[in-house]
Amino acid sequence: MRLVAQSSPPLWISVAIAFYAFISIGLAEASLGVLLPSILAEYGLTSATITLLFISQICGYILAAIASSLVMARLGLGRLLVLAASLLTAALLIYALVPAWLLMVLAGPLLGMGIGLIDAGINTTLVQDDRTAHLLGALHGFYGIGAFAGPAIATTLLALGLEWRQVYSVLAMLTSLLLVGVLAALFYRYPPLLKNPDLLAASADVQLRRSLRTPIVFLFGAFLLIYVGIEASVSHWAYSVQTIARATPALWAGYGLSAYWLGLTAGRFLLSYSLRSLGGLRTITLSLGLLMVGLIGWWQQPQSLISLPLIGFALAAIFPTIIWLIPKRLPEGLVPATVGFATSAASVGSALIPAGIGWVASGAGLAVVPLLILPLAIAMGGLHGLLLRSQ
Repeated sequence: MRLVAQSSPPLWISVAIAFYAFISIGLAEASLGVLLPSILAEYGLTSATITLLFISQICGYILAAIASSLVMARLGLGRLLVLAASLLTAALLIYALVPAWLLMVLAGPLLGMGIGLIDAGINTTLVQDDRTAHLLGALHGFYGIGAFAGPAIATTLLALGLEWRQVYSVLAMLTSLLLVGVLAALFYRYPPLLKNPDLLAASADVQLRRSLRTPIVFLFGAFLLIYVGIEASVSHWAYSVQTIARATPALWAGYGLSAYWLGLTAGRFLLSYSLRSLGGLRTITLSLGLLMVGLIGWWQQPQSLISLPLIGFALAAIFPTIIWLIPKRLPEGLVPATVGFATSAASVGSALIPAGIGWVASGAGLAVVPLLILPLAIAMGGLHGLLLRSQ
């Protein structure tokens, strides 16, 4: 994504690839919430045992995100994206084709690795280049577009009579377009996707060790762990809460989940304005206040067409703002490893927190899910206080 000379090809090509990559991971992650009841029914699972699918993804997430700076140092961004897109598409195809629950669980790490490599690799590349750092909000906005489209596509296809496996086949076809685009760019020797000679494997090893000795790196990681845990918990469980615990019609519940992602998408496209007018820390403060209002509303009101979009809008700015703050708080050499560590911590949250909520809900009922998320938002507020004091 970095131009090395005036004669280099236009930057918009790599930006477009980055945006579609984030659409792809949004599609893959957010559609699960709508498909979850169908998977539960087919395999005779509970809200506790289905969490094996979430946990299986954590191994891939962690490995990919922590090692992303090392992988990119050796392969370059282009080949990293080829690897990531291949893993992501393969996992979705396995979900679509295999008949056994165990095989679906075993495919989870492939999905996690694909998403983790895309997330950490592109975030690092974008935030380190002054010409693309301002696009960080838009990048995560395109994740929101994918996450909005995923539940809408899944809901519509199920309403038309398709089975959940066929939905995964459609999603695999959509994510495979990323692989085609990156391979085409590499075939034509598009420089921004070729190996960057400035990223040396030896220095990447050293910077990773240095970053893990820096306290604020763990603060960033803890923040994103809880944040993504909340985002994923709403994504995974909102549809089931509405349809099973609150008897909301499936079509309304599915589009309600899409409204959650629509709120998140709108908030991320407004991020640049928010950062310019409020700054990063004030933006997070405002976001946390809105998040508490939205979560209380979802807990108290059975309908979700107002509360879920508000929750999505409140969450929108937090992840990209934390990524935006990293190069402002740390030396440039530590940024790739720190982004990798923070996104790996986020991946832990995206698996463990929804899984934990599922285990509790299996005994207490799905209606408690909104209430269980409230303490997580309070904990994130506490971490924000530490971040404010670390200025």
